[in-house]
Amino acid sequence: MALGRLPISETEVPTKKRSGALPGLCAAMKEIFITPKWNEKVFEILESKITEGKKRTGRPGMDLWQIFVLSQMRLCQNISYDELHHIADYDTLMRQIMGVESGFGYEKYKFEYQNIIDNVSLLDDETVKQLNHVIVEFGHEVFKKKEAAALCLETDSFVVESNVHFPTDYNLLWGRHHRYADYA
Repeated sequence: MALGRLPISETEVPTKKRSGALPGLCAAMKEIFITPKWNEKVFEILESKITEGKKRTGRPGMDLWQIFVLSQMRLCQNISYDELHHIADYDTLMRQIMGVESGFGYEKYKFEYQNIIDNVSLLDDETVKQLNHVIVEFGHEVFKKKEAAALCLETDSFVVESNVHFPTDYNLLWGRHHRYADYA
């Protein structure tokens, strides 16, 4: 925590159904951050990949949590580094989840574009797979339903006109039968 920063644990995540994947991601990130079991697993993976064997130089950069949140944001939203940079600097919800959103009257922390690229790209495919395994494990534990509970789904569909013949395999057999019948 820094003076004037809004605590991650107090982040209000919107719960409206039509608000896309971002609130779900933020709710999961918040829960991972405040739950020691999941927090430790995530930081263990991040530390082994990013900070192991490196000395602290005192250069400005990003902390492990910010790298984790931005990498998950990029994967979840399938966005470019330009869009990620914009979100990191201007999206209040994401900034609060990263722990950089300041209260009124305090100077706003800004990320450097190249800093985001350099740090988020440190997470290679293997590390992302390890992190995703922890996130899936987290999801199963947090959102686990009772075994006897019925699965209720909602779906949306539409009709598209197409030229489909039923049954296709019968049509093929019928054509083959006629070819052989010509030679009999």
